[in-house]
Amino acid sequence: MNFNKNVILIVDDTPINLKVLSDFLKFYGFKLLVAEDGKTALNIAEHASPDLILLDVLMPEIDGFETCRLLKTNPATQEITVRKKERS
Repeated sequence: MNFNKNVILIVDDTPINLKVLSDFLKFYGFKLLVAEDGKTALNIAEHASPDLILLDVLMPEIDGFETCRLLKTNPATQEITVRKKERS
């Protein structure tokens, strides 16, 4: 796998989670996009076509489940792999 080619969109409303995950993934050479809410994530995904979306489930306004549903109903984003992150 060529890590330098992979673009990951991280979606989380908790800044510390974004920082920790971003630092970890950048260390391994991934290119990152970041969104702090579902609406922003939908916009970024449609225009940037990331290879993977790491999506928090518990977010205000549009939660992760609804964000995922909207991603999968949009022809421009439906093929993007989405992994949901649940808080412990």
